[in-house]
Amino acid sequence: MNASETTKTAYVGIGSNLGDKLGNCVNAIDLIEKTPGLHVTATSPLYRTEPVGVQGQDWYLNGAMALSLHISTHTLLASLLDIEEKMGRKRQKKWDSRVIDLDILLSGQEIIKEEGLTVPHPLMHLRRFVLVPLAQLAPGLTHPTLGMTIGELLAGLPEKGQTVTPFRVG
Repeated sequence: MNASETTKTAYVGIGSNLGDKLGNCVNAIDLIEKTPGLHVTATSPLYRTEPVGVQGQDWYLNGAMALSLHISTHTLLASLLDIEEKMGRKRQKKWDSRVIDLDILLSGQEIIKEEGLTVPHPLMHLRRFVLVPLAQLAPGLTHPTLGMTIGELLAGLPEKGQTVTPFRVG
């Protein structure tokens, strides 16, 4: 980011369905907080969520976080991919089980469509496991391309096949 660019708020989805899911999510948030140019300003509660689009996987823990972004969205993506790799994520096939998954959902009001980076996240408006935690952070935030708030998008999604329940330790 150069001096003429202002700080913006980015929203990142977080998920895990392998190993110590809670520990994985907490560790990822800690690593993000330690990344230069990023500051975690809020985190949603974590939710136990049904896998969407695949069969035979363990359920996920999913949440969302708000970041004060002092770097470009491209640099944010590189940082998140680096954290996933350091935590042991192996990218073998689409929608495979994962130790950690960090997805840029929104970055200010930016609209980016490039190979390897699409913002807003192209499927976020179809996924309860994204919208439920995001609505905890910013229900009135307007999706930059759909023109609807996060709360409105969530209200329009069916629950069938997309169970999202609060996660409780113990």
